[in-house]
Amino acid sequence: ILTCLTASLAGYALGKKRFIGRGVLFTIIICAMALPKQVIVIPLAQEMKLLHMSDTLWAVILPTVGWPFGVFLMKQFSETIPNEILEAARVDGAGELKTFSVVFPMIKPGIGALAIFTFVNTWNDYFLQLVMLTSEEKWTLPLAIANMQGEMSSDFGLIMAGAALASIPIIVVFIAFQKYFTQGIAMGAVKG
Repeated sequence: ILTCLTASLAGYALGKKRFIGRGVLFTIIICAMALPKQVIVIPLAQEMKLLHMSDTLWAVILPTVGWPFGVFLMKQFSETIPNEILEAARVDGAGELKTFSVVFPMIKPGIGALAIFTFVNTWNDYFLQLVMLTSEEKWTLPLAIANMQGEMSSDFGLIMAGAALASIPIIVVFIAFQKYFTQGIAMGAVKG
């Protein structure tokens, strides 16, 4: 939810607002998309330690809130909105947040697609979860399933049952946002 909110606001600002440094900021976001998470995991871990969030679920949640791909995706969706709609909202006396609330229903397909991408990305982000969460009671389901594999022997039936259980939330999120996802993909495929 936080990723969708911040990405839609940032994408709207980058797509529809004209300000100094907009191109540079967008270039930085594109460059951040090229960085693998393994490169920034040590600074992230140190930052969470400074914020006293080590070994908490917030240490796994907060790094994805400013996901560069989300900002990029929402910028692309925001650019498809006609400027006439924004001008009409401003003529009616709408401020920036009210104008965004007019735009919000038009970018719902993008938000639906982003919600699916974000959930799948964070749910399956084994590496970040492994680094940030150290105590067993705070482990996520993918971490717990990976820990079931023993050094000498493994109960593969139990591991497969856990993997099947871990796939249920992804299926539920996809079914919930499927309409928006297919609309978003179709809108992104056609230019014009």
